[in-house]
Amino acid sequence: MGSLDASERAAALDAVAAEAAGCVRCPLAEGRTAVVFGEGDPDAELALVGEAPGFHEDRERMPFAGRSRELLARLLAGIGLELDEVYLATALKCRTPGSRDPSPEETAACEPFLYRQLELVQPRVVASLGSFATTLLSGRALGITRVHGQEQEVTLGGRRVTLVPLYHPAAALYTPTMLEVLERDVARLGEILGRPRVEASSAPPEPIVLTRPVSREPAQLGLF
Repeated sequence: MGSLDASERAAALDAVAAEAAGCVRCPLAEGRTAVVFGEGDPDAELALVGEAPGFHEDRERMPFAGRSRELLARLLAGIGLELDEVYLATALKCRTPGSRDPSPEETAACEPFLYRQLELVQPRVVASLGSFATTLLSGRALGITRVHGQEQEVTLGGRRVTLVPLYHPAAALYTPTMLEVLERDVARLGEILGRPRVEASSAPPEPIVLTRPVSREPAQLGLF
């Protein structure tokens, strides 16, 4: 994918989005009102991945809508980035009934779209927002309160990337202490992005390779 320029990546993302729009791989297809694929810079160095569309995301048909989007924009501005300079996505593309936790079946059906997005965009850093996205992308069933802000090397979309778990902005909106932590962790994102790019040839041996969803404990799903 390294030979594709930004316009070619955008076209390829549009093709994957069209495929996702017609997806019937899981029961969510029967009652969904929208497919929220993703948006942003197809050549972004930073991708932010959440769990699934909520009420506002489903209505606006965009990831991270409403007050969560406003907070995310403010946090990114603090490290010199705008929303259209990053790539935004969610692990699931359809809202679950009542915004409940995604089931393993739903996750397994939808995650190939996410990995295809990451393969095309080729971000250098991926921020997982909340416990669900962090467990999925890290391959480790650890709650976000234990691992937030701790960078780790993983392989996503066939490439070595730096994964940084963050609290979800929707949760931080109502918890001042959590918001303070999120602000610090996003500032750390800026430091990581400011480092020189490391070529794949210098990657450490045996990175974590994700091939399918890992098992999850119910208490570790969701925003916290």
